[in-house]
Amino acid sequence: MEILVTVAGVSGISTLLTILIIVAERFFNNYGTCRVDINDGAKVLEVDGGSTLLSTLSAQKIFIPSACGGKATCGLCKLRVMEGADPLLPTEEPYLSPQERAAGVRLSCQVKIKRNLRIYIPEELFLVQEYKTKVERITQKTHDIKEYRFALDKPITFKAGQYMQVVTKPYGKVSEVVWRAYSISSNPSDKMAVELIVRRVPQGICTTFMHDHVQEGNDVVLTGPYGDFYPRAEAKGYIMIAGGSGLAPMRAIILDALERGIDKEMWFFFGAVTKKDLYYVEYFTELAEKHPNLHYIPALSGPLPEDEWTGQTGLITDVVARNLDAVDDLHGLLCGSPGMINACINVLKKKGFTDDRIFFDKF
Repeated sequence: MEILVTVAGVSGISTLLTILIIVAERFFNNYGTCRVDINDGAKVLEVDGGSTLLSTLSAQKIFIPSACGGKATCGLCKLRVMEGADPLLPTEEPYLSPQERAAGVRLSCQVKIKRNLRIYIPEELFLVQEYKTKVERITQKTHDIKEYRFALDKPITFKAGQYMQVVTKPYGKVSEVVWRAYSISSNPSDKMAVELIVRRVPQGICTTFMHDHVQEGNDVVLTGPYGDFYPRAEAKGYIMIAGGSGLAPMRAIILDALERGIDKEMWFFFGAVTKKDLYYVEYFTELAEKHPNLHYIPALSGPLPEDEWTGQTGLITDVVARNLDAVDDLHGLLCGSPGMINACINVLKKKGFTDDRIFFDKF
């Protein structure tokens, strides 16, 4: 009985302290109106203090990339903060190089506005817009991958390889609104629509929203375009490696290059485990038959007997290694999980690629 009383007492005290902290934050940490000076006076915001820089800018329709919705797990929302921020937080340290720290780069989701700030935002982010869209088509590509086509309320301009962010709505027991990043899989010449490929992540707030709650005809808010993962003109050709939903930017890049008549050699390696994880096989096979500069190599790392697979087998790194010879002036374009990308980078470096010729998008 004494133990139960002690536990109850400690729990009560903890609850009381938590409430007091929330009340103190709400009523005593009143930072008033703060000025956010952007790019040396190019734009000045008068905002209520207390929120994060990321959410405050978003409310002002200035969209900073963030794949994790402000939880300091993606490291994408970097901005330079020259004046007014608190010291660097431990949550930021893993994502910032010594050079970035010296330059005042911070994760905007971790910087709370408590006083006047002076920040720098790359000019291209001012081109990011909010799009009110309607879901035009949903296509089941594999057992855990869907492709969505969104009709836009205004024209969009983007580079093949860039991504959009999906803004969720509350559903079920999820009351929060989050935003997550998905690469554009459609051709940039299609100005009034974008297509996104979304792979289901168990317990993923946004992928559950997309797979289980979004239907054709629904309204969905997107922001974008974002990202610097796109082909560089100086390359003589591209080694493209992807897995899962990493196919999305590769499709956009290939369609854009073929439509514009860019006569560069493109080798597209796509890795999956079994045949049920493959998609767009006939599509890319037919494109490669029509365009001699496109080489499509799908591979399975664990084909099942019933797959009756006659194509290449093994880890995608092994497949690339045995099919890749000359690499002069080629660029590597990689999209997929961090583990896959790191392994592919090692293979490309052994083949003679330098860091400045390898571009990747990890998710």
